[in-house]
Amino acid sequence: MSHASLSRRLAEFTHRLTYDHLDEQTRKEVRRRVIDSFSCALGAHSSPVVHIARKVAARVSADPGATYLGNKRKTSPEWAAFVNGILFRYLDYNDTYLSLEPAHPSDNLAAVLAVAEVTGSSGKDVMTALVLAYEIQCRMCDAASIRSRGWDHVTYGAFSTSLAAGKLLGMDVEKLTQTVNIAGTPHVAIRQTRSGELSEWKGCAFANASRNGVVSALLANEGLTGPSPLFEGELGFFKQVSGQFELPFLDQQSPGDFMINRTSIKFWPAEYHSQSAIHAALEMRQQILKQHPTTPLEDLIASFDIFSFDAAVDIIGKDPEKWRPKTRETADHSLPYCTAVALLDGDVTLASFSDERLSDQRVLKLLEKIKIHRDDELTARYPRGIPNRLVAKLTSGETITAENEFPRGHDQNPMTDAEVTAKFQRMANGIMSEAAQNQFLETCWHIDSLTNVSPLISLFPSEPA
Repeated sequence: MSHASLSRRLAEFTHRLTYDHLDEQTRKEVRRRVIDSFSCALGAHSSPVVHIARKVAARVSADPGATYLGNKRKTSPEWAAFVNGILFRYLDYNDTYLSLEPAHPSDNLAAVLAVAEVTGSSGKDVMTALVLAYEIQCRMCDAASIRSRGWDHVTYGAFSTSLAAGKLLGMDVEKLTQTVNIAGTPHVAIRQTRSGELSEWKGCAFANASRNGVVSALLANEGLTGPSPLFEGELGFFKQVSGQFELPFLDQQSPGDFMINRTSIKFWPAEYHSQSAIHAALEMRQQILKQHPTTPLEDLIASFDIFSFDAAVDIIGKDPEKWRPKTRETADHSLPYCTAVALLDGDVTLASFSDERLSDQRVLKLLEKIKIHRDDELTARYPRGIPNRLVAKLTSGETITAENEFPRGHDQNPMTDAEVTAKFQRMANGIMSEAAQNQFLETCWHIDSLTNVSPLISLFPSEPA
């Protein structure tokens, strides 16, 4: 084990990782994550939050600049990372990694694309930087839970995005070390972002980490130094934020089994721990309707119990606001709400979180009957799986049970390439023509052949007037 500081070991790993280290399966998963991320961006294309971010980014010009999606003009790379990061994350539809600390590692793509554009980096450079960001963020999530100490998981994103940016900037080990030191000191986010009634900031939190990460890399690239030792210091990251942890993968030439292969793509636009409950609810719906095809489900159900694991209860199943969400951010982070709409509608879509649906009396009636219970046996199966068990007692006296652990898109039950493509097409319909969709998909599937990323970015449609 090296005796160098953790900041330096992160820098050394970043510096030596190359495209040639990536096996073909890893490269394929990068292409799939790029397509999936742009699917999410298309779905969030006209959201009010993104519009606000675009307005602010439009006030900033830079040379060289980076494009913020939805507008052909350029802004500074950190503001492009912020706007695009919101687009990728706003719907909570992008990929997920579950461990001691859950995360959405495709969030890193916004920073990667912004810096790649200003540096003229190739598609292979982008793929390498994105794999690097996944590696750092996911390994940190394996190493220590920070939400249990009151910090938000996006804090790890300052490290992953800054090092990915530094990689694209061609920085040496010393500058990369300072990038880590700068990124990790002022950019620690508190967990209130995901507590109680959730605000619009929820979809912006990692985008802000990306903005901070890019700024940290740009400053270090110009020679600025940061507090050291960042992690091990008397008032450093270990003591103040995470507790002691190790990252043994840093001492390997290459991890081999890259973390991007262990991440899961979302089939439904809802917080990941609810995906298995949605799957089980759809199964239960079929069972109930087979026996009672005409009676409204909310009238058939006398009581409804969800047995779940600790992480799901803590994140999306304990706050009172989850039973009466007033914002889409609260609703898509509500285990009872996502389960209820799946049961009533037979699907969960973007429309499931509209203002009209949040106040729908059918949904509210069913929510009143839902109780959530911690289950130690289910907790023991997490994070390998995300088991949720639903038990509905009907007014007729019948009891219907459904359980799911590996919903579609989970790394143990992955979506096919055709399903990833279909998700993109669902989000793109009405925004892009079929020909434009096909061109975009073809470019993503061959991203490693691009000499720079501008052709890909230019294919993203402009914001509707």
